[in-house]
Amino acid sequence: MLDIRFIAENKKLVEKSLKDRNVKIDLDYILELNEKRKKVLAELDELRRKQNLANDEITNLLKEKKDAKETIASMKAISHAKDKLEDESKNIISVLNKLLLTVPNLPDLSVPAGTAELNKIIRTEAEKRKFDFKPITHIELSEQLGVIDFARAAKLTGSNFVLFKGWGARLERALINFMLDFHQQHHGYKEVNVPFLVNADSMTGTGQLPKMEEDMYALKEDGLYLIPTAEVPITNIHRNEILDEEALPIYYMGYSACFRREAGSYGKDTRGLSRVHQFDKVELVKFVKPADSYKELESLVNNAEAILKVLELPYRVVLLSTQDLSFASSKTYDLEIYASGMDKWLEVSSCSNFESFQARRANIRFREKETKKLQYVHTLNGSGVALPRLVIAIMENYQNSDGSITIPEVLRKYLDGQTKIS
Repeated sequence: MLDIRFIAENKKLVEKSLKDRNVKIDLDYILELNEKRKKVLAELDELRRKQNLANDEITNLLKEKKDAKETIASMKAISHAKDKLEDESKNIISVLNKLLLTVPNLPDLSVPAGTAELNKIIRTEAEKRKFDFKPITHIELSEQLGVIDFARAAKLTGSNFVLFKGWGARLERALINFMLDFHQQHHGYKEVNVPFLVNADSMTGTGQLPKMEEDMYALKEDGLYLIPTAEVPITNIHRNEILDEEALPIYYMGYSACFRREAGSYGKDTRGLSRVHQFDKVELVKFVKPADSYKELESLVNNAEAILKVLELPYRVVLLSTQDLSFASSKTYDLEIYASGMDKWLEVSSCSNFESFQARRANIRFREKETKKLQYVHTLNGSGVALPRLVIAIMENYQNSDGSITIPEVLRKYLDGQTKIS
């Protein structure tokens, strides 16, 4: 959330941000409401002052055994006016807060302004594999090897759900365990195991509500939502808390299933594993001091990249433009891996710096050691990395002419030393 004072003092900057994001919001109305709020609060303070004076006067009149009827009547009128203004103030603040929740974060100055066509490839790592046969897609490989059953998944639930079987299920589990172990051993993340259901406050804290409610699966009777990513529960671990400066930075990681309705995406890359409603992911989340957040973003990207490097997969790092940024992000790098059978680059991680945007919404602060002042932390998160597109890349890039799949060496200890799926 952007602070209303920041918006008022930097209106042109916020207007430019909205234009760069191609978002239309009536800032004038928001600022008018804020002025009205301040005026009503000032009137309330004056009425409270008058009420206190009237109380003192009534007390003195009664002590002196004088007639206080006129003053009492005056105080009642003041009290009635105060009650009306308090109701008006609550309504104004409620509307204002709802509107502020719809204002997206400011993009960092280093982010290209414009559409996704202006996304910038920062670097490409490893070369695409050269095959001496025509590679096939993971869909065809799945049918031949019996590792994923799309038809029965549709029978169980519906389209765009997945049923992993046998070595497919084991590969999925091996990847999750490998990534958790790797990030803990090499990058110092603390593992947490979070609920897959969260309340509306948690969704609001990270920016999913109210913006993306239509993309979520909700249990309305319970006021709960299936998480779209472990970012939501992990970031909200410290909601409404004050951290000590010495505790920062905090690095958390966690596995979760992720649930997304993906409203409006039907018909787009919906075959196979490319776009599904439930998938697994290892998430990395950081709580850091503001001065360190952009250095921590580069480190976060490197942490996620390391997974792709040891799996020896071709990938690239892409800096997203303003119109491709998520609602809450100031700057995001996507990691895209190449899938040989599909001949496509597939996003497997988005690493983002949210600056203080989420921390303001979730009220996560830290106390400076020397000054004792309170500041909002900066939050960052990135997939480290997401499945099942990682499974696509492994299957399609490690396939052999006989239809088997070579298992990447770093995963073999998680699969009883198995070298191939055949």
